[in-house]
Amino acid sequence: MGEKLAKPLLLLDNSNMMSVLNKGEFKCSNLTFEETKAIIEMYDENMILRCFTNTDIETVIFDYLGIEKRNFEFKKIRNMREGQDAIVFKLYVTPSETQPVIQTDDGVEAKKIQNIYVYCQHLSRIK
Repeated sequence: MGEKLAKPLLLLDNSNMMSVLNKGEFKCSNLTFEETKAIIEMYDENMILRCFTNTDIETVIFDYLGIEKRNFEFKKIRNMREGQDAIVFKLYVTPSETQPVIQTDDGVEAKKIQNIYVYCQHLSRIK
């Protein structure tokens, strides 16, 4: 296993990304979904820490990125270690320009109120 893989990969979201930036120097860059998938697949399951509780992000990881379902350990992280990497799943929410009303499977009316987009970033602590 290479040195890069010696530290757990952190999976973060909008809110907990800020909590790991306490000290040090960081590099952040946008990723395509294909790049995100490739990075996650480089790590064994026991070397990935899920630092978020939003189950919608797990849906993004497994269903939209096409990553095989794995059970990543949950852990709150306050500081990234030097040389450690993270994937940040950023949710971008905009109001819906149209607000169609639909009938749900159980017969209740529901109104669309917002659009939710996701993009990924690679975060590394370099010092």
